[in-house]
Amino acid sequence: MDPITKAYRVLIEHIGEDPDRDGLVDTPNRAARAIKFLTKGYHEDIGSIVNNALYQSNIDEIIIVKDIELYSLCEHHILPFIGKCHVGYLPHGKVLGLSKIARIVDMFARRLQIQERLTQDVAQTIMNVTEASGVGVLVEAQHLCMQMRGVEKQHSMMKTSVLLGSFREDPATRAEFLQLID
Repeated sequence: MDPITKAYRVLIEHIGEDPDRDGLVDTPNRAARAIKFLTKGYHEDIGSIVNNALYQSNIDEIIIVKDIELYSLCEHHILPFIGKCHVGYLPHGKVLGLSKIARIVDMFARRLQIQERLTQDVAQTIMNVTEASGVGVLVEAQHLCMQMRGVEKQHSMMKTSVLLGSFREDPATRAEFLQLID
């Protein structure tokens, strides 16, 4: 038996359920497959994701990809946080294939995370891959660890941002980015 499947079986037993009853017989296996999918980002690498989709370009205006949906797991409670990510970058000789930006977000979201690190990881990776003049990333998400347990605030939303290069240093570039994602 797969170790993760075995762990879910033990978990079910320890909460007081019978893992052999109808309805739960295959739950450890299904839960193991689900957690492997939800954490597949640990087994992905940026080279495979970008896969040569970096193109020479003389474009020198901000590129924005807005409302990239994301699903992640809080590393403190292993409960989901769900939201969207907005990414902008100011190219410096290269542009990145559109779908690659969403794939980069997914690679980092599909790990046990805190939203602050997720935002930083996405921004720094896009900066490194594209060698852009600047990068801005804003993530807005609802955390089930805060909504379902603890303080139980169902309508709370967390926003995090990371601004690098010209997005951090130039107030006009920062303002344009923030206006475009609004």
